[in-house]
Amino acid sequence: MTVQEVQFRDVAKQIGRIAFSPDNSSFRLRTAKVAEVAAAEAETVDRTACFPRKAIDAARKERLLGAQIPIEYGGGGASISEVADMCYMLGRACASVGMIFAMHQTKIACLVRHGAGSGWHENLMRRVAAEQLLLASSTTEGQNGGNIRFSSAAVEHAGTEISLVRDATVISYGAEADGIITIARRSDAAAGSDQVLLAITRDDYTLERTLEWETLGMRGTCSAGFKLNFRGAAEQIFPVPYEKIHAQTMTPVAHLCWSSVWAGIAAAAVDRAQLFIRKAARGAGGNLPPGATHYTAARMSLNKLRAVIAACLQSYEARERDLRAISSVDFQSSINLLKVEASELAVATVMHAMRTCGLSGYRNDTDVSIGRHLRDVLSAPIMINNDRILASMGTATLMSAVPESLCD
Repeated sequence: MTVQEVQFRDVAKQIGRIAFSPDNSSFRLRTAKVAEVAAAEAETVDRTACFPRKAIDAARKERLLGAQIPIEYGGGGASISEVADMCYMLGRACASVGMIFAMHQTKIACLVRHGAGSGWHENLMRRVAAEQLLLASSTTEGQNGGNIRFSSAAVEHAGTEISLVRDATVISYGAEADGIITIARRSDAAAGSDQVLLAITRDDYTLERTLEWETLGMRGTCSAGFKLNFRGAAEQIFPVPYEKIHAQTMTPVAHLCWSSVWAGIAAAAVDRAQLFIRKAARGAGGNLPPGATHYTAARMSLNKLRAVIAACLQSYEARERDLRAISSVDFQSSINLLKVEASELAVATVMHAMRTCGLSGYRNDTDVSIGRHLRDVLSAPIMINNDRILASMGTATLMSAVPESLCD
């Protein structure tokens, strides 16, 4: 049994002493139960690149897939801070489970914020809450290189019916999802940046696999490529232009949730580094091993990572209902830079943890092995490439004033 499995087993034992039902227990307690399942299958998920079915089924049982859905639609009404904390806990147990949950919750946030007032989307909210549907994301296609704000595929209109054929280079857990939230050009005549967001369910589309998923890390996300063929109703298009959804919800929530998963991976690596230091010190009469300085650096880096995420969470929650504030250059710059900074800090933290443990961390057959965590976290800087983000922000950062005080 791994260190993580023991930790989550102990948490689960504590939870077992408290009588609660999934509907009235705290999100943290329910997430701990899912994390225990995720930790138990993490090695198998990584080794075989299989979908973490047991963990996602556990999330359904604990009704976490509908956590963000408003209470009036049958959900849990969770805040973004509560969702981010769930992402952190699940990322700490299994990176793939954490990332699947983060991507799903990003789509749910778009549905909740921008589907209100649309009968079709409100009904989907009810279905997500009642059936615990898992929603995937399809935002990249063809040769756009991850540029989400440009679409090649266009929605075809025929009265009240619409159709879409999309060459999606990546649809994470697409084969396992109950529905997909996808982007497309508004029509054949529209520019690539004139986009709409669509919510489609399993009975509306077919998927033809075009690319496999044989990767260094994040193997359980099963992010293969597919040709998506959809036919449905025009009312499945969100009533708000994607440009607004992207700025107000898609980007902020994605970056906050992804960053929280990466912080969870980093924390799991620091857990193992701490175990190594303690065991080594006990075996050496209290003397610390040479890698102890890297452990201190890992803790410092993790603390900074958590602080950066917490600050951005606070900033987003203070502005999320103020459309002018959330669309400002300052906020959009900070939320994009969060993705860059969090991904780099997470990698640095895991590397320090690896160097703390030395060969024991480098090996795959020890209780302090950090190989899986390092491989998983290396996806962070290239998941929407950091270089792309930095290159696109040159003008925006020049327009943003340098703060005059610590609290500005």
